[in-house]
Amino acid sequence: MSQPQIHPTACIDPGAEIGENTKIWHFCHVGGTAHIGKNCSLGQNVFVAGGAKVGDGTRIQNNVAIYEGVELKENVFCGPGVIFTNVLRPRVAYPAGGQYRRTVVESGATLGAGTVLLSGIRVGRGAMTAAGSIITRSVPDHALMVGSPAKLKGYVCACGEKLGDDMVCPACGKKYRLTAGKNAEPACDRTEGA
Repeated sequence: MSQPQIHPTACIDPGAEIGENTKIWHFCHVGGTAHIGKNCSLGQNVFVAGGAKVGDGTRIQNNVAIYEGVELKENVFCGPGVIFTNVLRPRVAYPAGGQYRRTVVESGATLGAGTVLLSGIRVGRGAMTAAGSIITRSVPDHALMVGSPAKLKGYVCACGEKLGDDMVCPACGKKYRLTAGKNAEPACDRTEGA
């Protein structure tokens, strides 16, 4: 079992849970009730608020703030400067007072550098957002989202390559099919293992 590696400039509040073999770099701040899984990496100047959750194997690049109500599942990649929000209509005179909206980024998703996510949405499993995208609504599994506001521009394989029109990955050959909810899921080849 390997202890977390925490840079001396990082501030870890009492009560924070940090998994084994996680690396926390320069000038990070982790709140007291935050949960960070094992084998994660938090780049320089990352803030994880109390109540936020970061799943095993997740990589968060420099200058990202993860607020209460945000949950990153396993193996999520957050590019530099990704912006999460947790209140739909913030007002200084009318504070939300712990009434934060839940935002979930599902396993294997990639958020490109500078992506902005409005609060209360779900980013599907294996989805990918292009750099600078503004995500204003929930994202289907394996969807490729581009633009401001982001629009569906196709689907991506678990390996990260864009799927062809036939829903087959040109790199690894994995096959997908669309569901009624615009999600892409791996197609089950019943001849495999027969």
